Amino acid sequence: MRVGLKAAVIAAVLGLVPAGAAAAPRHSSSASWALPQIRAVTSVGLMGAKSPATFRPNALLTNQALANLVFGLQQLLAPPAPVVQPAPPPPVVTDPVTTDPTITDPTVTDPTQTTTDPTVTDPTVTDPTTTTVPEPVPAPVPAPTPPKTAHPAASATLATLDAQLVDGLGLGAAAAEFAQKTQAAGLTFPWRFGTEVVARLLGLRIDHPAREDSIELLPDDPSTRAEAAYSAAQIIHTSGWLVPVVQAAADSFSLPSFSTWQRRILDTAFARIGMPYVWGGTSDGHEVDFGIAARGGYDCSGFVWRVYKLTAYPGEGDLASVLRGRTTYVMSGEVPRSELIDFAHLQPADVIFFGAHGPRSSPSEVDHMGIYVGNGWFINSSEYGVALAQLTGYYRQHFAWGRRPLREAGLTG
Repeated sequence: MRVGLKAAVIAAVLGLVPAGAAAAPRHSSSASWALPQIRAVTSVGLMGAKSPATFRPNALLTNQALANLVFGLQQLLAPPAPVVQPAPPPPVVTDPVTTDPTITDPTVTDPTQTTTDPTVTDPTVTDPTTTTVPEPVPAPVPAPTPPKTAHPAASATLATLDAQLVDGLGLGAAAAEFAQKTQAAGLTFPWRFGTEVVARLLGLRIDHPAREDSIELLPDDPSTRAEAAYSAAQIIHTSGWLVPVVQAAADSFSLPSFSTWQRRILDTAFARIGMPYVWGGTSDGHEVDFGIAARGGYDCSGFVWRVYKLTAYPGEGDLASVLRGRTTYVMSGEVPRSELIDFAHLQPADVIFFGAHGPRSSPSEVDHMGIYVGNGWFINSSEYGVALAQLTGYYRQHFAWGRRPLREAGLTG
């Protein structure tokens, strides 16, 4: 189930974003859903179109078009300083006979005496035999141009779009931090993990309405120009203040030590990073969810269902049976209150629930869930798909309780 508007999720992810900061308009037609964002990028000369009428939103994004977009964003957000040509050096006067003015005429023994040559009466008169080196002409500085790609006409995937936008914003180091710290904690994850975490924190993904789930893209799907326009518009609107916030989140990110079972659960969860939010979705591939065809993806409860219910683990015992109901509010009410876990006692791999009244919520008021990772972070499927989020801001205020499926199944270590 969903957690309100997109703006609320940004606030939840970072704990800092004001409500309504990046809410995205929705459109019923897949051909025009990104029209506001297309207007934003074409108005500043990005993506090679002068107006939305010539934009071709459903065309695939090529590698060269992506390189051009990243270059254009860099020029727009941080234009290079004007090149100042150095001042030319003073002209150099050379004497074909005496090139060192410190060398005196050996026939003159008294340095206070002047030369007896009647032709030299004024030392300021230039010898007509001397030559002047011409003043150098500064070479023209070529205007910067986008880099050329190896396969310019090939289609760029959604994960590649995210990775290059993240790197173009100077957040490649932040993505590497997330990946390196996660690897150091003993978890495994796909190559896109770090850049997808950062891209989701930047809001570079739109959740299409449920009736349009068929156009949701998987990480390895070719990106459309409309998806690229949406992400570019988000960057234009928020990069000035959001980039340092995301970098700070990466700098402070850390993970605790995990038990063997906690690592197994989190490895399964982290493998889905970047998958889209799909209403009723429980799969990495094609399925029909409540009569609506989807190419793969998860809603919040479907994501937890996949990790705990639909994934087989060696020696799991009763793990697959501890979660019985499919919906968020049913799963939240399956455990007696005496076994519920409060915020202070959460452990990695705990399933966590959120409700309108926080800990005072009833199961029928619980409208979101995820899996706790540790040190104030959790993983969930929400407005931006499967992503890491901080348990601060909106999420902290609406945290209801947790449950521990590993303990319920008698799995320790």
